[in-house]
Amino acid sequence: MTPKKIEIMDTTLRDGEQTSGVSFSASEKLTIAKLLLEELKVNRIEIASARVSEGEFQAVKSVTNWAKENNYLDKVEVLTFVDKGVSINWMLEAGAKVQNLLTKGSLNHLTYQLKKTPVQHFNEISETISLAKEKGIETNIYLEDWSNGMRNSKDYVFEFLALLATQPVKRIMLPDTLGVLTPTESFEFVKEIKDAYPNLHFDFHAHNDYDLGVANVMAALNAGADGLHLTVNGMGERAGNAPMASTIAVVNDFMPHLKIDVNEGFLYTMSKLVENFSGIMIPANKPIIGANVFTQTAGIHADGDNKKNLYFSDLMPERFGRTRKYALGKASGKANIQKNLQELGLQLNDEDLKKVTQRIIELGDKKEVVTKEDLPYIISDVLDSYSYEEKVKVNSYVLTHAKGLKPSTTISISINGETFEENAQGDGQFDAFMNALRSIYINKKMVLPDLIDYAVRIPPGSHSDALCETIITWKSPEKEFKTRGLDSDQTVSAIKATEKMLNIITN
Repeated sequence: MTPKKIEIMDTTLRDGEQTSGVSFSASEKLTIAKLLLEELKVNRIEIASARVSEGEFQAVKSVTNWAKENNYLDKVEVLTFVDKGVSINWMLEAGAKVQNLLTKGSLNHLTYQLKKTPVQHFNEISETISLAKEKGIETNIYLEDWSNGMRNSKDYVFEFLALLATQPVKRIMLPDTLGVLTPTESFEFVKEIKDAYPNLHFDFHAHNDYDLGVANVMAALNAGADGLHLTVNGMGERAGNAPMASTIAVVNDFMPHLKIDVNEGFLYTMSKLVENFSGIMIPANKPIIGANVFTQTAGIHADGDNKKNLYFSDLMPERFGRTRKYALGKASGKANIQKNLQELGLQLNDEDLKKVTQRIIELGDKKEVVTKEDLPYIISDVLDSYSYEEKVKVNSYVLTHAKGLKPSTTISISINGETFEENAQGDGQFDAFMNALRSIYINKKMVLPDLIDYAVRIPPGSHSDALCETIITWKSPEKEFKTRGLDSDQTVSAIKATEKMLNIITN
């Protein structure tokens, strides 16, 4: 049996822009429109509401000019109103050719918002459709609040559909405007309509107020819906619309009797672009596109992936232009670390791997963010720490820095089991620490090596919360040597490097 083709209409630039605080510029709208049609390959895009503003008019004009030059004009749609042709004239000036006419799909909305009778509303709709046809504009019809219409005024809905069946309308669009439907209702309502009018094209437009958007889409498709309205990242008013990425994955994986044209491999790129343009951040656990959804955290999962991919599913990250990651933290096991080491081309023996694993768990307990790029630094730090016997220990320290006052440090250290405390000031916190340390060693008639070089680095591509490695070069009369310290705080990493130096000169 040949799969049924389902039209995907993206309404990120119209319904998605109704997300609180979001307003795309004309250039952003054009960029998104181009990528939706050329790269993501949705079938249609709804880009604006007519009559909104001069800025919206210019944005629509830039999109329609591009679309006309590239043969996409019939795929670009604008929301219009029953307003005696004002919206149609606006469209004509903006260069658009397809209107999505907003009408009332429930008797409740018609009676209390428009304060009109069905006959009055239907006559005005017929006149608007006729005028659009005369002007060369194609018409699709939104039945606003259709879901409540089916619940509470079904006779009105079917009276309306009987009229539309006689009109030159290409698509009838069924929105769950308030996101109140259950999957059972979505199936029953769409099936009842599709059974009555099998030859008409019906789009289903889900909102996500109960987090049922994708489930309702599945139900509507199984009931015979011909098209879907989706938004990138699930943007939209209130809780948003049915999300593009999740819906596409669900249809491709669980509905083999249906066919869609959307390019899965571009979903993540599209999502990140819209995230940047809109300023609405994608939650880390958002299916398909979230930062964490292809990251294994538990060590047992990484171990299972090593043993015949036991924790893989059909949701392979490569489908969406992504890669699987293995998180490093307190839940990490050796398998997680081995996976990251493999990607870096590194190998450790079992004993060293155990030491590195323990250090990563310790960092995770401190809520440190540990990345794959941190691993070489952690390995260097850990293995370096086991190259000497620990005879000197920095027990505690207090670092102070206040505007207008010299930084000061109070430290407590143990040398061969004997504890010393000292306070000093310096040009910086680390300088104050070194001055306090130097006082202790002078009193013990011990000489510290000179600090001749001090370098701090973070892994390439890291952010401000990255682990940083401090490498200090020391010079004594006998030799020159380096020590390393690792911490998310630069001063603390320098203190750790200094503690290693103290142990080297004491051993």
